[in-house]
Amino acid sequence: MFEQGEYGGVRAAAGRSVRTRLWDRVAASDPGLLRLVAGLRTVGAIALALAVLALLGSDVTHLVAGAMAAMVATFAIREKLRGPQAVTLALGLPVALASVSLAALLASRVLLGDVFFVVLIFCAVYGRRFGDRGTALGLIGFQLYFVSLFVGASVSDLPELYRAVAVAFGCSALVRFAIVPATPTGILQRLRQAFRARMAQLLSSQSELLATDPDGLGKVLEDMREGTARLHETALMIQSRLDEGSFDAATTRSVQRRVAEAEIAVERLGLLLLTARSARRADTLTLHLPGAPTPSLGGLPGTDEAVELLRRDLSALRELVLRPPAEARGTALSHLRNRLLGYRDEENLPPASAAVQDVFRSVGETARAVMGLRIALDGPQDETDDSPATARSREELDTEDAAIEAGEEAEPEAEPSGLRRPTTRAAVQVAIGSSLAIVGGELLSAQRWYWAVLTCWIVFLNTASTGEILVKGYRRLLGTVFGVVAGIGLAGLVGQHTWTAFGLVLLLIFAMFYTAPLSYTLMSFFVTAMLGLLYTLLHTYSMSVLLLRVEETALGAACGVVAAALVLPVHTDRRTNELLDTVLERLLDVTEGAVDQLSGGHAVDLLDRARDLDQAVGDLRSATQPLTHPITPLRTRRDTARYVVALLETCAYHARSLAATAELLPAHPSIAADPRLRGAVRRTVRNIEALAARVADRHAGAEVETGPSIASLLEYDAHGAPRYGRVTDRVLRHLERLDEAVAGLARPLGVPVAAPKR
Repeated sequence: MFEQGEYGGVRAAAGRSVRTRLWDRVAASDPGLLRLVAGLRTVGAIALALAVLALLGSDVTHLVAGAMAAMVATFAIREKLRGPQAVTLALGLPVALASVSLAALLASRVLLGDVFFVVLIFCAVYGRRFGDRGTALGLIGFQLYFVSLFVGASVSDLPELYRAVAVAFGCSALVRFAIVPATPTGILQRLRQAFRARMAQLLSSQSELLATDPDGLGKVLEDMREGTARLHETALMIQSRLDEGSFDAATTRSVQRRVAEAEIAVERLGLLLLTARSARRADTLTLHLPGAPTPSLGGLPGTDEAVELLRRDLSALRELVLRPPAEARGTALSHLRNRLLGYRDEENLPPASAAVQDVFRSVGETARAVMGLRIALDGPQDETDDSPATARSREELDTEDAAIEAGEEAEPEAEPSGLRRPTTRAAVQVAIGSSLAIVGGELLSAQRWYWAVLTCWIVFLNTASTGEILVKGYRRLLGTVFGVVAGIGLAGLVGQHTWTAFGLVLLLIFAMFYTAPLSYTLMSFFVTAMLGLLYTLLHTYSMSVLLLRVEETALGAACGVVAAALVLPVHTDRRTNELLDTVLERLLDVTEGAVDQLSGGHAVDLLDRARDLDQAVGDLRSATQPLTHPITPLRTRRDTARYVVALLETCAYHARSLAATAELLPAHPSIAADPRLRGAVRRTVRNIEALAARVADRHAGAEVETGPSIASLLEYDAHGAPRYGRVTDRVLRHLERLDEAVAGLARPLGVPVAAPKR
């Protein structure tokens, strides 16, 4: 009866259609379908432009120019709202026409043309300081100048070229706004589905932990680390797009809170599962540091019935996560939800060890977080079959939402001026690097020198230090070498079949845009293979041309690295130190603000602070890529960088958990302020300040303090009763782990550790 009643719903749910399961996998692999939309838009715009130009009788040269212009007009637009996108696209057309005109007019005046190209490059990079529109217009101007050089346009070709560019922009607009539209609300809807799918994948990895043996633990932990990181990535994507939707301020903050709660709840569930199977409490660092030592595993303590029940409850929780609201109605699923939420009450816990009961409580808290996320995103839910525990959870969620107020506007940070401004510095660097690339490129080839300039330009995009430029140049060169081999094979395959070649070009362009956020090397591979086909279409293909492409790419990358290293350089150490200082500053803001609120202080906008902290950690992780790259010869430095980033991710998780708990304080009936928490966090705050002082000045005399563990505050009194309530106990646990992680940063950052004070 029990199997068919409550858990029969899970078995029925297992019969979800193959199409639904496949869609969940796609949503999880491509959050918001952003890569798919980018690829479809670009390919659609190119295909439509080719069709229109073919009907107009354009020759192959202008078909290639129109295809490349359509690609640029599509990927250059970065605004997220449709109105600004339309304005930028409209402004881009005259910029594109002016760019191809000047390229054609200056084609016969080599020196003047080279000087103008360098000035254009400077202006295009400098335009980034004006936001997405400035970036897009600069990109259009540079790329269309390159297109004109690529097809060898002359003044007599300009009327046909104008027509090809105008058709390309018109087709790009039609595909963007009519054929493959993407509204902020629709993207947010798909991101929500991706969050749900990735959360379910993480729960599946966690459930494998129940039965895995010690030999298989490494694989399960790796899956959990990857799942945790992917879920966090999706949470940040949702939070970054909330302001662009149609939500009001209160709803935006409600969604922001519920997403954070769900992410924290499922990560904590994984930690408690690992703790229940370990000989001691699991270290949070295990879920953030690849290759971290695996804990010693034992059997899950408790009866077989409790273990089996936990396994089925995790499966039920995963099903509740996956089910969209339209499919989540029904008595069986309602009973599952009620049962899971009942674990939040002490009397509903099954007989088991304390560690296993903690896991059951966490299952209940995760179910509550899932219900809160559903209410925030999908509106009120069916309350017909609510149990008392479910009704109580709804009341708590309603009270919390009623207490939400719009946060204050953050003051914009002061930007550096002059050559200290990143856009100005990058513009000077890329202009000088491009000048070197032009000189060297023309020595290699008087006709195709612009490949070196293009590579020099590209390695500066989205990079901020010499190390990042070096790694990007290496990846581009590697992708180009393999792309040349593929281009040779494809060119021989298609021969003179024009439309077959165009069809393969479209496939390669889609692959280029779909893989761009995942692997720069793969993207470069598809670009180079595509160019081999374009040269075939223009009847300029030869082995020497593709080999020249490799030489020009290597030269352009080298010129970019030289310019970055010698002209207003930003060394990787300096860049990472600046970002590390930002992370520590924001960690201090979140920790102090959360503990002050939990101690009875005034309320502040903690979730926005936590999001800023997460963003700062993400920026630092990206900036350390040159240090953590697999080919780096500095193995010790690579391991140190990975360890520091993993410790900071651990700190961010505990700070985010403290912030989420503090946000509940004004409305949650079971959470009361505890002034004693201020004393528990003093040492941690001083240690964060000491780390920040040492990062800012290597000669600073700051030291990290050690002392009694915060866990000592959790001991039972003489009568065997806990000194704090369960919520305060959890807060202190987070403070303890945060304190340990902060102290752990002392050794890799070279900060002295003071002897414990008596």
